[in-house]
Amino acid sequence: MELGAGSVESLYPFLSAETNDVDTVLDEVRRSTQAKAREIIRLRDEVRRRYREEIVECAAAMADRLASGGRLLAFGNGGSSTDAQDLASLFMHPGQGATALPAIGLTSDVAVVTALSNDVGFDVVFARQIAAFGRGGDVAVGLSTSGNSANLLGAFEEAARRGLLAVGIAGDEGGKMAESRHIDHLFVVPSTSVHRIQEAQTTLYHALWETTLLALGTGGTADVPRDSR
Repeated sequence: MELGAGSVESLYPFLSAETNDVDTVLDEVRRSTQAKAREIIRLRDEVRRRYREEIVECAAAMADRLASGGRLLAFGNGGSSTDAQDLASLFMHPGQGATALPAIGLTSDVAVVTALSNDVGFDVVFARQIAAFGRGGDVAVGLSTSGNSANLLGAFEEAARRGLLAVGIAGDEGGKMAESRHIDHLFVVPSTSVHRIQEAQTTLYHALWETTLLALGTGGTADVPRDSR
């Protein structure tokens, strides 16, 4: 969705400033950046307080599946597809001293995604892949800022049908994902800002990844470069 002029101004008010004074503009930029930083710090702290115990429980369940030969299947749309691929790469390449774990980003194969979208429909791009690749001992992780993506809801339903552990990461109030009976663990970032939601979700799934490695006893996370987003 494209941002209108009003939306851009609400995010970056200094862009519409009538003055051409550089110091004034830089001061506006500084205050805007500081406000956003304070908000994401507050939001991450809220997520930590809300889900600290469930992150540990979910990571333990994921570790059980992975230790028994299960794989992680991660998926999402748009920016969330990038996060899904990042999550898969974390498990595949966890850093020096840690054991690589099998993980697949379901948005990585452009030929599969475009073929399913063109020939069947975009709503099935993840469900069809879970039907093809998913096994009862696997883990399905879907990310969405709204929680309303039809292709994620279909993927979770297919995952539940096949006995996968289903983990959802959403924003705002969770959307339709919060109503789904097919998700075993749901983490919701309580914000209406897509930017802040995705920033907090990045922290959340990194915490989930590291806690899973700790549960597996693989170690080796100290040398891993941290995502700077």
